[in-house]
Amino acid sequence: MTSSSKMAFKASTLLLMLPLLIWLVFLILLPHVDLLIVSLREKLGYRDYVFSLQNYTEFFTEPLYWNTFLRTAIMSIIATIITLIIGFPISYYIAKIAKGRLRALLFLACLLPFWVSELVRTFGWMILLRESGVISSFLQWTGIVSGPVEMLYNDASLMTGLVYTSMLFMIVPLVTVLDTLDDSLIEAGYDLGGNGFTILRDIVIPHAMPGIASGCIVVFMLTLGNYLTPTLLGGKDSLWFTEQIYNQFITRFNWESGSAFGFLLLILSSLIVWVGLKLSRQTLADTVK
Repeated sequence: MTSSSKMAFKASTLLLMLPLLIWLVFLILLPHVDLLIVSLREKLGYRDYVFSLQNYTEFFTEPLYWNTFLRTAIMSIIATIITLIIGFPISYYIAKIAKGRLRALLFLACLLPFWVSELVRTFGWMILLRESGVISSFLQWTGIVSGPVEMLYNDASLMTGLVYTSMLFMIVPLVTVLDTLDDSLIEAGYDLGGNGFTILRDIVIPHAMPGIASGCIVVFMLTLGNYLTPTLLGGKDSLWFTEQIYNQFITRFNWESGSAFGFLLLILSSLIVWVGLKLSRQTLADTVK
């Protein structure tokens, strides 16, 4: 390849990447830089600011804030684990067992709920779980309960909504990676005296680990940053860190603290993801293959 051809190839590659670079710089990088700058100042008066770490120290010195983040992180981890436990068998069935039209129908069934917005899906759960909802009415009609049953505004309903809204983002990477698993390896495992559990442990899960890590990262980050589902299904007493950020920005008009909390959410969630990758012995490059 001549030097002119190399330059033309580099120029064409740059042009192809230009929309992505513009997207990353103007919609992700610059807003986060501005968020960091705003978080590192303290307002003394109208347009009077000084450099300060007060917004960050406020997070660690106020128990409500870091307790809320810990609760949010733990609930997000639990939701991710539940999503993986439910999503893995579904993904394996779609990728390795279902064939032809059945496979397409199953994948469509997973995709169909996401044709509507998260708000509509969350309201659907509210209709099912509320005191006068479908489930409560059915339980009363069958005589199992004698009065209305309120199943909203608790951690169980919140967890149900979080798992439901994240399921597709676990299934897609798992189906993709399980599709590449050679069926002859599973057959060889059975021929060598293995059973379902040992084949799952020694063949299927190690092969699917990049998809597991990728799905868990996406589900965890989406769950941790979710605002709508905790607000509607968890109720006013539900402590979720994104609500604290919302309150700082919108309710208290304290953009400095809101920016600090948003940046802390990014840093701490990235740290949790890094720890998860280390524990699973995966790299970020493996999860995006």
